[in-house]
This record gives sequence, C-alpha cells and structure tokens, in this order.
Amino acid sequence: MPRPTAAQLAYGSFTVIFSTLAMLLLSQTSSGLGIAVVAFAALALGLLVSLTVPQPKSRAAATARATAEAAPAPALVPQRRRVPVRRETVSAAVLSAEPVRERSTP
Repeated sequence: MPRPTAAQLAYGSFTVIFSTLAMLLLSQTSSGLGIAVVAFAALALGLLVSLTVPQPKSRAAATARATAEAAPAPALVPQRRRVPVRRETVSAAVLSAEPVRERSTP
C-alpha cells in the first residue's frame, strides 16, 4: 500500500478538525453517544477527502506522457503523387500573328 502524501494528510486532517467543530456546534450535543457519532462521522469524512486527493504521477510516467505528446502524429492522409506537367511548345506561327512594333527614330 503506498504511503499517503503530504497533501492527503493535510486535507484529511483539516477536514476532520473543521467538520468535527462544525458538527458539534451545529448539533449542540452534550451526550457521550452524540459526541462519538460526530467524531466517527468526521473521521469517515476526513478519510473520504484524503482518498479523493489526486495522487502525484511518478517521474517515469510524466516523462513518458511528455514524450508521447511531443512526438508528431503519423500522417493518416496519403501523400499525393507528383505528376509532371507537359509544356507545350508555342509554334512560330502563333508568335508571328501580331506584328512587332518598333520605335521609329525621329
């Protein structure tokens, strides 16, 4: 069984102390049985709170998670093939369709 962390001990202790005080003040009981019930309820509540505090992750698990998040995701979309573009040659007849205008010298 793993040892409780400092956070678990602190949260559980504070819960027991403050819930005991609150329940004793609100119930205004003075009998021994009433005080025992309040104390037992406060201990149960403190145990519940201390067990629900999240556990710290080990360094190995944190490192593995960081590396998994930093790794690039594999490409699911297939890459497109490159198709060579054909360049059609322009015939001389098309080029000579418009006459070339030269500047005349004055």
